[in-house]
Amino acid sequence: MMNPIWLKTFCTLAEVRHFTRTAERLYMTQSGVSQHIQKLEEQLSTRLVVRDGRQITLTDAGVRLQARGKVLLAELDELATFVADDPPYRGSVALMSPGSVGLKLYPALLDLQQQHDALVIAHTFAPNDDIERAIRHAQVDIGLMTRHAQVADVTTEQIGREQLLLVTPGEIEDISWAALQQLGFIGHPDGVYHAQQLLGANFPQFEHPDLLPLRGYSNQIGLILAPVARGIGFTVLLAFAVEAFAAPSQIRVHPLDNAVFEPLYLALPRGKPLARRIQTVLELIRSAI
Repeated sequence: MMNPIWLKTFCTLAEVRHFTRTAERLYMTQSGVSQHIQKLEEQLSTRLVVRDGRQITLTDAGVRLQARGKVLLAELDELATFVADDPPYRGSVALMSPGSVGLKLYPALLDLQQQHDALVIAHTFAPNDDIERAIRHAQVDIGLMTRHAQVADVTTEQIGREQLLLVTPGEIEDISWAALQQLGFIGHPDGVYHAQQLLGANFPQFEHPDLLPLRGYSNQIGLILAPVARGIGFTVLLAFAVEAFAAPSQIRVHPLDNAVFEPLYLALPRGKPLARRIQTVLELIRSAI
């Protein structure tokens, strides 16, 4: 492989046609310039220049090398710039999060993309295990989880918490255990777990969500409150999902004596330097949560 430093010395000499000026331009000694040219000629097994004191004339091989060498050096410079390029608002960033916090973040992510149209953000809603797996296998850049990482190559940092809320149809003003039993439960993928946490902390009669009548179920975070708004039942849901509901006047959030929160963790690949575009999205996440 041709030494690019020798090639640069030769192309500079071919341009200025003078050893002293070549040495000055490259901050070298004249003997250093001569050594580079000699090594290049030895490597190519052909004469490139004819020396006349400090002046030079190119051979036919030298003319061909100068023409092609300038292109190669320009491409190397472009490659170096491309590799080192780390813009804060250009490129793609892949993010995975639970649905509730995703609803909170998504409008802010869209605002960021509107401000910087060269920034491409791919946002996927997923459960903790899928998020951790995707971070581990470098399928996404940023993860948000509701638990600590369980593998060594994923690091987690708590950046916030989200309150669990008891949500009923809007016309329900006073809540009791008997009222919840009459309403029935609207289930969702985390419904049993969330109900155990919140109802278990506030209603002594609560034993298990399965003892409540099941009135409906949805695995779409944006649709869980739709049956609640229609008076079909109640649910327990995280605050960001409740805040994002399009018809807040049709539901009611009931304050309870014992508030329950779910932690929110930022998940990243351990030890991997983060590109500036990823840091840009991280700053937005931290400010929004």
